[in-house]
Amino acid sequence: MDIFTLSSRVGEALLARGWQLATAESCTGGAIAAAITDIAGSSQWFDRGFVTYSNQSKQDMLGVRAVTLEAAGAVSEATVAEMVSGALARSQAQLTLAVSGIAGPSGGSAGKPVGTVCLAWAVEDEPPVVRTEHFAGDRAAVRAQTVEHALQGVLDILAQSDANV
Repeated sequence: MDIFTLSSRVGEALLARGWQLATAESCTGGAIAAAITDIAGSSQWFDRGFVTYSNQSKQDMLGVRAVTLEAAGAVSEATVAEMVSGALARSQAQLTLAVSGIAGPSGGSAGKPVGTVCLAWAVEDEPPVVRTEHFAGDRAAVRAQTVEHALQGVLDILAQSDANV
C-alpha cells in the first residue's frame, strides 16, 4: 500500500474515533508528518509533529532522559519509548508514534547497521508498543520504509484497540 493511501486510512480510522495523532521523528526528519498533512482535512486528526533530530532536542522537546541516550543510544527501543511517551504528554493527541534510526549511508555499526530503525506507538493509559526493524536500501529507501511502517503501525494499534473493545 502506498504512503498516501496509508495516510488516508490512518485519518479515516482516527476520525471514526474522534482521536488525534502526534508524531515524534528523528531519522525521517518530518516525513511522517508531511505524509499525513498531504491529506486534505488532516487538521481534524493530526495534532502536531516533533522533529527531534539531535539528542538535545529529544531531551528538550520530549523529555527523553540523558541517561537513556547515554546508556542505550538515540537509536534504541528505550529512547523511542521515551520519545513516544513524551509526545503523548506534550500534545493533545490520544495516539502518538516515534521513530529513530540510522538511514545511512554512514553512521552504522556492527550492533546497529545502517537500516536499523526503532519505532514506537503509544495510546493513553497503555504501555507503548516498541519494535526494531532492519530496512534495506539507500537513505531514501530506509526513510520511506520507516514512514510506511510507522503509518501501518498506527492502523495495527487501532485495529488491536478495536479488537479489545
